[in-house]
Amino acid sequence: MAPAQPLSPSATDIQSLFDRIAPVYDSLNERLSFGLHRVWKRMAVRWSEASPGHTGLDVCCGSGDLALMLAQAVGATGTVYGLDFSAELLAVAAERDRRAHLPAPLHWVQGDALALPFEADTFDAATMGYGLRNLTDIPQGLAELRRVLKPGARAAILDFHRPQGALAQQFQRWYLDTLVVPAAEQMGLTEEYAYIGPSVDRFPTGPEQVVLARQAGFEQAVHYPIAGGLMGVLVVGRHGRL
Repeated sequence: MAPAQPLSPSATDIQSLFDRIAPVYDSLNERLSFGLHRVWKRMAVRWSEASPGHTGLDVCCGSGDLALMLAQAVGATGTVYGLDFSAELLAVAAERDRRAHLPAPLHWVQGDALALPFEADTFDAATMGYGLRNLTDIPQGLAELRRVLKPGARAAILDFHRPQGALAQQFQRWYLDTLVVPAAEQMGLTEEYAYIGPSVDRFPTGPEQVVLARQAGFEQAVHYPIAGGLMGVLVVGRHGRL
């Protein structure tokens, strides 16, 4: 049987995929992570050092989890922008924002992570959750992120991590094959979630991500494996602190 997605799906393929899964995106994430994705996302927000009064950016914001957490961190004197290329997911995010009544203003922007529609040196802090792996040009995505960050700013990028140990690799494969695929099948999303395994297999390792971040111009870059090495957070900074 041919795979549901090509080995390297195009940007249009990925955009269409996320538009289709938007209605169940939140519930499936909650189910597949046993609710732990919220813990991992809070860790990413802390690593971004978003603080009261900051202007924050969440790239590939999806249904808005990280952007809403950033809004709590920057408070009433701050501002947050959430960017995604899926109009359907942005609609879900905007509705969640409306119900949340957060103090910080949020702006939802449909756009391309490879060509961010913001001026250089705009943001004090940034996050990205499960987006870097889906970019068709990871070095360009990192370079764009650095461009829009202010000097001294940090970004935290949460995603799957390819564990190095054989046992951890076996567990991750079991998790994807035994939990992710059947859950997607139950929701009628077999084809939509078939891309996850191949996308993890071709995703750069933590050390490789650090190299790519430095090549993109980040003066500082550290990768932290979390969740037993199944997930990771790449923390990058411009000039000065990390």
